[in-house]
Amino acid sequence: MTDDVLNRSPVHALLADGTTVCIRPVVPGDHDQLEGLYEEMSPENLRLRFFAASRRSAALAADRACAPARSGYRALLAETQGRVIGLAEYDTGDDKDAAEISIAVADGLHHRGVGTLLVEHLVSAARADGITTFTADALSENHEVLRLFADLGLRTARHFEGPEVRCTVALDEDDAYLSAVESRGRSADVASLQPVLRPKAVAVVGAGRTPGSVGRAILHHLHTGGYAGRLFAVNPAAHSILGVPCHPAISSLPRTPDLAVLAVPAAAIPATAEECGKAGVRALLVVTAGLDADQARALLSACRTHGMRLVGPNCLGISNTDPELSLDATFAADHPRPGTAGVAVQSGGVGIALLDGLSRLGIGVSSFVSLGDKYDVSGNDMLQWWESDGRTDLALLHLESFGNPRAFSRTARRVTRRMPVLTVDAGRTDAGRRAAASHTAAAATPTMTRQALFTQAGITPTRSVGELLETAALLHSQPLPEGSRVAVVTNAGGAGVLAADACAEAGLVLPPFTPAVIDGLLAVLPDGASIGNPVDATAAVTEEQLGDCVDRLMASAGIDAVLVALVPTAVAEATGDDLVRALTRAPGHRARPIAVVRLGQALPVELLPAADGATIPSYAEPHAAARAFAHAARRAAWLARPAGTVPEVPGVDTRRAHTIVDDHLRAHPDGGRLDPRTCAALLSCYGIPQIPWGWAETEEDAVLAADRLRGFDGRVVMKAHWPGLVHKTQQHAVHLDLRGDSQVRSAFRDLETRFAGLMTGVVVQPLAARGTELFAGVVQDEVFGPLVMFGLGGTATEVLADHAARLAPLSDHDVHDLITSPRCAPLLFGVHGSAPVDLEALEHLLLRLSRMAADLPQLAEADFNPVLAAAGQVTVLDARVRLLPRRPYDPYLRRLR
Repeated sequence: MTDDVLNRSPVHALLADGTTVCIRPVVPGDHDQLEGLYEEMSPENLRLRFFAASRRSAALAADRACAPARSGYRALLAETQGRVIGLAEYDTGDDKDAAEISIAVADGLHHRGVGTLLVEHLVSAARADGITTFTADALSENHEVLRLFADLGLRTARHFEGPEVRCTVALDEDDAYLSAVESRGRSADVASLQPVLRPKAVAVVGAGRTPGSVGRAILHHLHTGGYAGRLFAVNPAAHSILGVPCHPAISSLPRTPDLAVLAVPAAAIPATAEECGKAGVRALLVVTAGLDADQARALLSACRTHGMRLVGPNCLGISNTDPELSLDATFAADHPRPGTAGVAVQSGGVGIALLDGLSRLGIGVSSFVSLGDKYDVSGNDMLQWWESDGRTDLALLHLESFGNPRAFSRTARRVTRRMPVLTVDAGRTDAGRRAAASHTAAAATPTMTRQALFTQAGITPTRSVGELLETAALLHSQPLPEGSRVAVVTNAGGAGVLAADACAEAGLVLPPFTPAVIDGLLAVLPDGASIGNPVDATAAVTEEQLGDCVDRLMASAGIDAVLVALVPTAVAEATGDDLVRALTRAPGHRARPIAVVRLGQALPVELLPAADGATIPSYAEPHAAARAFAHAARRAAWLARPAGTVPEVPGVDTRRAHTIVDDHLRAHPDGGRLDPRTCAALLSCYGIPQIPWGWAETEEDAVLAADRLRGFDGRVVMKAHWPGLVHKTQQHAVHLDLRGDSQVRSAFRDLETRFAGLMTGVVVQPLAARGTELFAGVVQDEVFGPLVMFGLGGTATEVLADHAARLAPLSDHDVHDLITSPRCAPLLFGVHGSAPVDLEALEHLLLRLSRMAADLPQLAEADFNPVLAAAGQVTVLDARVRLLPRRPYDPYLRRLR
């Protein structure tokens, strides 16, 4: 079984026009409504649905859908405000792998995506039930149904037999289907945000007459900001506030607003939201804070029941600076400057800081949304809005939490191809979600999980609001560098040293110049200039000389960016401002980025106006400039890399793996670690290479196993086992290098004596040949999903913490990055004459581990340590797996939070 829908909990989702619909399983009490759904259909639609126009068909269809639950049958309905508007069902009959599907949509509601949304939810349910194929019979003239199947994004075959056509739909979960679902979801999401960010009428509920109230401040901003739509205030005790007409209630307004801003006490929020919904309001902005659990549930329930999108609660407000709208429904100090930067934040304080910082830089905002407690509208929604609004070219996010990180990641991967997406990586030190026990869980910190998300999605993470603004200034004003090679120019040697250190620490490279470049610089710089990298142009450099120097460096093929570090002096005729003017005189022709460091500059970062209307970022200290350059270089490298694909993994027996997991959880309802035999069986389902081994519960069995498994020089290894044992080496529960029967017997007796009452048996393995000891594992994060980790193995795993991590499912690029990112990576490629390890086998191991984690949500942890990598093979020497009773969760299924 799968998640919410199959748990008989309603799920809300968006139709193509942005309206909200509830998807839920059919229950017996739905019989009359379902019968009415068919009875209200036109004779023509009844004929297309049932191949005949018989009214008797309506009762039979309702009887079938509302019959007692039976194996292989599932029915989902769509309803809005209590009215059933669609039904989709499947029945496997005697075939467990295939199911017959049928769909019905109420007259007048076609072309809004009701049927497609229902089918998407049925596809998710069917996959969880092990169904691989849908079949459907339709009349060949039923173009709407045939188009529905054709446009799903799944492989569909048609077979025509006279007036009928049989459609066969393969339920493979591939990128084509996910992309099709994404596309439909994006269109619906953007449509649903129209009343939020492009409302034609706004009402502020709770705007007071007394200065200082939040509602009054928002009303003031809307009024003075030049909002182009109709504006109302709702207050039963006033006729007019700030010159805006006031009405006693939402229901008494002369027209229904698209957006209602609620600034009333928390206790009044549920009733006010319900009143808005009944009046036909399409979106709520709730700035009120302090809602308790009951009030929060009632607010969200009202929004879902009446199909309203919700921003907040506990937020600063929203703004859309489009000159045709001029919407500023915030209580920030000033109106945001119009521009092209999209901003979404959870913290209102961070939002104020970002708006203020962007304003100082002269970077305007396209739209701003303070998400607050994020009950509904999220960062994912805003990314899709900015992708489609035609105005935004830079996205800035501050997210303290992720509702659906895997869906967010897919959206971000697409959006970051079109514009930079910057974020403040908030909550980096929170270790509260770290699981206990294994190497994998101990290493999987929240920081590592978030970094994996950002890296794979192409998001630029910064560590503070200040760093975000520094990076935004560069990305907003300069082209991306082609690489990380930086030339540093200065008029003071000490400033050049500081800039060089900052670049090196940021991971940038200061390459030596070619002889031709050196000769060219000597020709334009004053006597005494030092032509290295950094270039010390000396305090005597003039405006013209500095400009010529920078232009020559910009034209050099071996340079990707130029950083100019300046200090004001009284030595040359040119002042500090003159030197800056040399850099801004005509930057438009420069194809490479340039930044200035002015030591002692009052502001951390400024954008200096140039002669042709362009700007150049100027920083108060070199580390800020270097960090910004490094972020820009990483973005350029990410864009230059083709999008990765998730490779097919052959030889996987998913059905058997599910059986092993289900059997274990039936015997252990609370979950736990697998015993060695079950663990080995599960790994074999995914073709994960394991060293030969034997299980022994007695001394004699241990001797027999050793005789069968003797490896290099006839030596074996013996490892004790008991439920809950994790770190065998720390417990001294391992004997290595055992030769002959006597040593095997002695080792068994030792373990049996020391761990009496605990040990349930031993694992005997041949002593492995030499190789590099690595570590691979996965941990299921309840929010982010499975995180695959890789790095140096053996007893040094946790001490050295040399790990890399990526979220599953792994693409080919992800696997490459996992292998090359740890500090131990050079060992894998051969050093000091040693042969490289079998890199292809290592890639396959990680892909198989990723597939296992993606297939099995019950896989809480898998820990392979050590993994022995050598020139001819990669083998797991020790594996531990922990299961928990979790239901499958489809992260890409379209639904609201």
